[in-house]
Amino acid sequence: MYWVLIKIMRSLSNIILILFSLKLLLACDTIKSTPPPNVIFIYADDLGRGLLSHEGQNIIKTPHIDKLAQSGVRFEHAYGGMFCAPARASLLTGYHDLHPNNWEISRAGLYSDITRGKYTRDQVEMAYDAQARLVPENEVFLAEVFKKAGYVTAQVGKLDWGFATTHKQLKRHGWDYYYGYYDHQRCHGFYPPFLFENGEMVTIEGNTRADCGKTGEIDENGGYEDRWNMEGKQVYSQNLFLEKMIGFLEKYKDSSFFLYHPTQLPHGPVSIPEIHPDFKSNNELTEIEKTYASMVKMLDEHVGILVEELKELGLYENTIIVFSGDNGHEIYYPSEGKINKPMLNMKTGKKFDNIHTKYYSDLVGDVFNGNDGMAGMKRDNWEGAVRVPLIYHWPGKIEGGKTIHTRVANYDMISTFAELLNVTIPEDKDGHSYFSELIGEEASEAHEHIVFSSFHGPALVTQDGWKIRYFAPKNIWQLYYLPNDYREENELSKQHAERFEKLKLQLVKACGGDLNKGWFSYASGILEKPTILGEDR
Repeated sequence: MYWVLIKIMRSLSNIILILFSLKLLLACDTIKSTPPPNVIFIYADDLGRGLLSHEGQNIIKTPHIDKLAQSGVRFEHAYGGMFCAPARASLLTGYHDLHPNNWEISRAGLYSDITRGKYTRDQVEMAYDAQARLVPENEVFLAEVFKKAGYVTAQVGKLDWGFATTHKQLKRHGWDYYYGYYDHQRCHGFYPPFLFENGEMVTIEGNTRADCGKTGEIDENGGYEDRWNMEGKQVYSQNLFLEKMIGFLEKYKDSSFFLYHPTQLPHGPVSIPEIHPDFKSNNELTEIEKTYASMVKMLDEHVGILVEELKELGLYENTIIVFSGDNGHEIYYPSEGKINKPMLNMKTGKKFDNIHTKYYSDLVGDVFNGNDGMAGMKRDNWEGAVRVPLIYHWPGKIEGGKTIHTRVANYDMISTFAELLNVTIPEDKDGHSYFSELIGEEASEAHEHIVFSSFHGPALVTQDGWKIRYFAPKNIWQLYYLPNDYREENELSKQHAERFEKLKLQLVKACGGDLNKGWFSYASGILEKPTILGEDR
């Protein structure tokens, strides 16, 4: 009887083992058969986070972006850059922008000369390629992380960084498909006579202006007439971008893809085919403010269209949507008697000295409060210049309605997706992955501090909110504690002298011993225009 029981027990054990093994095999098959998530990254241009209604914007409603935040994760302390090109280079390389030797910023402008008949496309591209520094073979860019994981990569919109690029450089950055501008200066207009698609120059019929329809940042003295003179301005670039993105989604719906959309919106000078109905009857807004608000509204509506397309194609559940921006707010809608540019303090009539006085929306008459009440704006090293919206949305994988308070930087994104996709990147990257916290698991080791450059000089913000800024023009250091001082109004260097000295040393170290590396200027931060072959310049 005993042996019979033993045999029965052994048989049961074998059955349980077989069932367990089958379960494991089925689980492995399920994991293998589940495709990796697609990723769409929408990168707004000069969008201060205060322009989004879920962040408190009262005039412009952004329901589609709001839905992403409400059913995804919103970051409270996300840092971009202070200015377009360094922010984008930092994002795509994973290095902070106190490493000016890690990339070059080319000077824009030559591509407009193609329309003027001064140069050919080949002359311009050869000049920029000859000027560009050779990228090390072991360097890895954001798009290449996805390529290494077998993804199709696409960029649609504004050039990835600049201020000018070429097909050769875009291929080196890892893009399988590209549609958009090669020249940042041309991005200041929304009616380009030509764009580039996979290296081919594509003529846009009906757009004839070499400046792409750029207008002045004014509302008076002919500003209105110039803005709404539609001669040579028939096709709006953002509508072209939307069309190309939908085409890409339909073509690659059965592949794993990374679609990067660096939109021009809402960068100025303001331009839109028509004022949005939400603002036509708003008598409290000037015409130029209505135009700007309509640009933000178009961005939100295009986000909604992309989401609906994902749903129609059955891709929505397995697509990560990321929404962010490059830098803080900028004023593109000055008008007589309301907002001056350059910015003036309405109380004193004077410019801000950025030591004792600084930009706040309420001091300049900015009805949109684009920086959400923070000090400063684009180019500064105040928080308003660098704090940006950051949203991750992934149905079923990311808990909705959550806010993450960890301080993260744009140079973290490459490390975050490298962890998701199990891709190795060079160890000298400055970024930290926040993927585990993103999906609700125990947070990985966060940054001790975030650093960034500016037209004022470099700054450093610790994870617990201490901020030191260097104002290079006057050799002035200042210390703030952000958790108690959202508007950066209380300078604390004398009250916290020991901490102040420690943070000074950390910022100098981050600059490689030279604080000038964090003091950006057009003269020192951007290359000269390259020499066209056969022409002395």
